[in-house]
Amino acid sequence: MSISFQLYSARDFTPWTKVLDTLSSLGYAHVEGFGGVYADPAQFAADLAARGLSMPSGHFSIDMLENDFAKALEIARAFSMTKIYCPYLMPENRPTDLGGWRDFAARLARVNEKLKAEGYAFGWHNHDFELRPLADGSVPLAILLDAAPEIGWEADIAWVVRGGADPLDWVKRYGPRITAAHVKDIAPAGECADEDGWADVGHGVIDWKTITAALKSAGCDLFIMEHDKPKDAERFASRSIAAFKSF
Repeated sequence: MSISFQLYSARDFTPWTKVLDTLSSLGYAHVEGFGGVYADPAQFAADLAARGLSMPSGHFSIDMLENDFAKALEIARAFSMTKIYCPYLMPENRPTDLGGWRDFAARLARVNEKLKAEGYAFGWHNHDFELRPLADGSVPLAILLDAAPEIGWEADIAWVVRGGADPLDWVKRYGPRITAAHVKDIAPAGECADEDGWADVGHGVIDWKTITAALKSAGCDLFIMEHDKPKDAERFASRSIAAFKSF
């Protein structure tokens, strides 16, 4: 089992060298990349290596994966990544019906074939909008996973909860597809409003001990600490790794 840190969580607390120093000192061995750290992959990879850190996974937009595949490969290779995830669709680009989501699943399947040929695992990273049923009652995330059975899933458990779904049910249904999990927490109602209602891992309402056990049983081996809007990234990173190690 590997514990990682989604660097997006610390985007407001740069310089990155300071962030990496902190993560290394707290006992992290891995980080997950996103577009904000890909400007100079060789230098950033060197900064990671100097601190004993690695980047086994990264987020890449569907636009880059479809329209600048060579660039995506260049970045992934610079960091020696093994897992690539597509993380988001802007509201105006989201399908609105079953057929549209099946078409998008086909696009992801095509990306997967290209990445698989290059030796990479690929998957979709969910937010909450994929858990909200369409007019016909179908659920976009289920459509994606069923229509493109070859792709993996980076399960963002807290977004599943915010989407109104039961994460344990989704782990039971699609556990073998989960190749990584985002570990973040939701604050009790009315708390942490200035952090968009998120909490440090182990300090919110999600039963991470039970969910972690279910994810491990399903074969998930990469757990990535994340907070979308922390007031203090070091506080979040420190409390979260300590809590997660106790699960």
